[in-house]
Amino acid sequence: MNAPATDSIRDAVTAVLLCAGRLLMVRRQPSLNSFAGFTAFPGGKVDKADAEGPEPALSCEGHAPRLITALLREVQEELGIDLTALAQTGAVQGLHCLGEATTPPISPVRFRTHFYRIDLDRAPEPVPDLGEIAEAGWATPAEWMARYRDGRLLLAPPTLDVLLALEAEPAVTRIPALDEDNDRTGAVNALRSIEPLHELKQVFVRSHTLPPAQHTNAFLIGDKHKVLVDPSPRDREELERLLALLDVIGVDEVLLTHHHPDHRQYANEIAERYDIPLAMSDTTRKLLGMAAPGFFGELLLRTYDEGDVVTRWLGRPVRVLAVPGHDEGQIALMPDGREWCIVGDLIQGVGTVVIHKPEGHMGRYFQTLQRLIDLNPAVIIPSHGQALGTVYRLEETLKHRRLREQAVLELHRAGKAIDEMLPLIYQGLDPRLLPLARANIESHLDKLLEEGRLAA
Repeated sequence: MNAPATDSIRDAVTAVLLCAGRLLMVRRQPSLNSFAGFTAFPGGKVDKADAEGPEPALSCEGHAPRLITALLREVQEELGIDLTALAQTGAVQGLHCLGEATTPPISPVRFRTHFYRIDLDRAPEPVPDLGEIAEAGWATPAEWMARYRDGRLLLAPPTLDVLLALEAEPAVTRIPALDEDNDRTGAVNALRSIEPLHELKQVFVRSHTLPPAQHTNAFLIGDKHKVLVDPSPRDREELERLLALLDVIGVDEVLLTHHHPDHRQYANEIAERYDIPLAMSDTTRKLLGMAAPGFFGELLLRTYDEGDVVTRWLGRPVRVLAVPGHDEGQIALMPDGREWCIVGDLIQGVGTVVIHKPEGHMGRYFQTLQRLIDLNPAVIIPSHGQALGTVYRLEETLKHRRLREQAVLELHRAGKAIDEMLPLIYQGLDPRLLPLARANIESHLDKLLEEGRLAA
């Protein structure tokens, strides 16, 4: 345990603070680049400086002092809680390593996170660093789990592992699930699924998508009627791994948010294998029929309109929202309580959304972003990347697009052609993505022309 992580996997630490049966948790700011809006434990990466300086006031057998120094520093920085001072007054009753969790290979940045249980004889009042932490509070593990089971907490898998273990055994000092690639399905050689929200399974499927993304999220939702959203494995090997998962957990319907290939590859074969409907909007049915003749074969097709109920999640109706802009037939899914919204390619957690003619329309894209912002779901879940707490990223995307549009307008008025705009607006862009950037500029110009802000 003393050896530092490799160059590709960095060390991080997490503090599981307990006092009199209560547990301290934080909600991360929605503006953060990773796990935005997630409920978590305080902690962060180990810095080089943590290996320097005096020995920390606490120790954990078999663990390098730099890890404990980082632990004390992170708790102080994020919550204003001085564990060194508490240790010196005897308020720290125990320090145990619960386990280590390593970020899956699908993530661009990976960490080996050491989870430390710290038992206190008093519950200090946290003073959150609002640059990172939106709020912090104490509750029992059972109370935190009740919120999760009601769909009100966004959790990373290791956080859920810790909560489940503490709920079952409050005195636990080692959690084997943290050290395992644990998805609880029992499926062999299957794709891994996680539940960032209770009973909403997210499956990271390698797909033929646009860089820098490499995966398209598939989702499985529904209490009794299980709906698989946007399965799109890139090859038959990935398809077989997805099927191995579905064979265990079951599926009653396949639904496509829109017709683009990285959202529907092999979806027809999956529906055929399980003899279940393939669902989408009527516009997507038409677009897909033209883009891939013969795709539907003899499948049972189901089309949805705005407001239709697709399934139920935790007893609550999950309805269809029309979200055109990126693709004319695109739909989103949201329960009546607005606990979350699966938004398809409305935004991306990895990369940027392309608005490409003829199905893409920048004006409708702006309108759709504003509509979702106004609906204000607690969590937005894009097709690429992590779930995101609040509508912060939608708001930032709309602001960014408006600034981009203003830049396009000013450059056009200065007499710049599209090819001259590209290096000015998209500085340092991967050359492979320049055609997509060009499509976005063209869509901005079309919108400006439609609005009468641009001479024909």
